[in-house]
Amino acid sequence: MMNNRKAGTEDRHEERDADTGSLQTLYHPPSDMTTSGYRPNGNGKRKMVCLDVDGTLVDHDGHMHDEVREAARDVVAAGHHVLIATGRSLGATLPIIQLIGLEEGYSVSSNGGVTLRLSAALEDGFEVIDRRTFDPAPALRALRHRLPNAKYAVEDDQGRFLSTERFQDMSFGVVAEGVTFEEMMRSSATRLVVFSTDSSAEEFGEAVESIGLQGVTYSVGWSAWLDIAAAGVSKASGLEALRDRLGVHIDDTVAVGDGRNDIEMLAWAGRGVAMGQAPPEVMRVADEVTGHVEENGAAAVLRSLLD
Repeated sequence: MMNNRKAGTEDRHEERDADTGSLQTLYHPPSDMTTSGYRPNGNGKRKMVCLDVDGTLVDHDGHMHDEVREAARDVVAAGHHVLIATGRSLGATLPIIQLIGLEEGYSVSSNGGVTLRLSAALEDGFEVIDRRTFDPAPALRALRHRLPNAKYAVEDDQGRFLSTERFQDMSFGVVAEGVTFEEMMRSSATRLVVFSTDSSAEEFGEAVESIGLQGVTYSVGWSAWLDIAAAGVSKASGLEALRDRLGVHIDDTVAVGDGRNDIEMLAWAGRGVAMGQAPPEVMRVADEVTGHVEENGAAAVLRSLLD
């Protein structure tokens, strides 16, 4: 497998990405943030451990098994940099962060579109430090022409969800607001979700490929589900920015995931692990394959970091 690898005072500002045109809010932490509270494990290496949620930490009913939760908490307690890296939006990511006892550090939601800093010193325990936005109108126009009966939802730059046809999903983390298609096209998006009830995942994927979406990053899920982010934005892009900030060598990064939106992350990581139920194209980019989510495959990977 080939990996794509990049060789004290708080500061915050906004700038527009030269390549993607997306707006980002940048935050530079105090110089001691990368070392505070670290208790080295047996080999003294502090890993950056990046964990998908659905199909990895939780099963397809959204339940986290005790074995997985305890293993994740033990890795957090050992002092590793543990990060959630999920397609879920902020509101649906926070409960997972709490379940594994993660109080300090970072996490990535909305497939890399939103980056969080976690700290007990913050009033809410977290803050958004990076949000990548894009204009969803071109993609929406193209998709509506090819998929007129699909349901659409946009996560906007305020963290709200705007949707058509009362479209609601657990991954939104908030109750979606019903709007017209025209209102949705005028929004500034962090995440665009498309769901079709009229086609199989394969048919849906073929339809999306035929559209030839430009200027965005997208992935088709297990069902007829499409996640779209700003061009160049993925879990891997968000994690790479954090890896550089934390000063972790790429060889000390570990990522675990099961979906097509995890492909870039697994290819990026020094140790990319696919879940046992992952599609073949996901397994191909991974360094190894662990057990199925129902076999607590993520727990086996996490326990290996404690040896």
